[in-house]
Amino acid sequence: MTHVTNVAAVKRHTNTSYRQRNLWSGFLFGLGLVAFIDETVFHQLLHWHHFYDKSTTDIGLVSDGLFHAFSWFATIGGLFMLADLKRRSEWQIKRWWSGILLGAGIFQLYDGIIQHKIMRIHQIRYVDNVIIYDIVWNGLALILIFIGLYFLKQSRHSPFKKDETNGEY
Repeated sequence: MTHVTNVAAVKRHTNTSYRQRNLWSGFLFGLGLVAFIDETVFHQLLHWHHFYDKSTTDIGLVSDGLFHAFSWFATIGGLFMLADLKRRSEWQIKRWWSGILLGAGIFQLYDGIIQHKIMRIHQIRYVDNVIIYDIVWNGLALILIFIGLYFLKQSRHSPFKKDETNGEY
């Protein structure tokens, strides 16, 4: 009887561990993806700001390079975790997507509040009426977070039973 109880406890722990890995894999991927989009669109293509605007343009470009490297490390780390989950047949797509949305939204909200307003290392755009940009930026972040939380709640109620049609949970 004790052996059966121990096996059930190990299985519960393993299921919880894989659920957490799905969430963290998506979180890292989402964080890296939105950081990459921010850096590519707003820093490189539109030239609205650099990661660090409190110094020279050269320092701003170096800070953009470091920010870009950070975003790729997060993205690649999340994808390595995803590959391991898929290899073990433990990928839970809804939980993974909740992680993506939460990672993207939390990073964007952190950027909009901490980096833009509290630390003031850069603004989203240097214009007279920046509040419109801030509202859109932080509003989109909150939408991503709320959708991610909704998916997370849905994934908590999902059974561990494997879907026979496509091999996903």
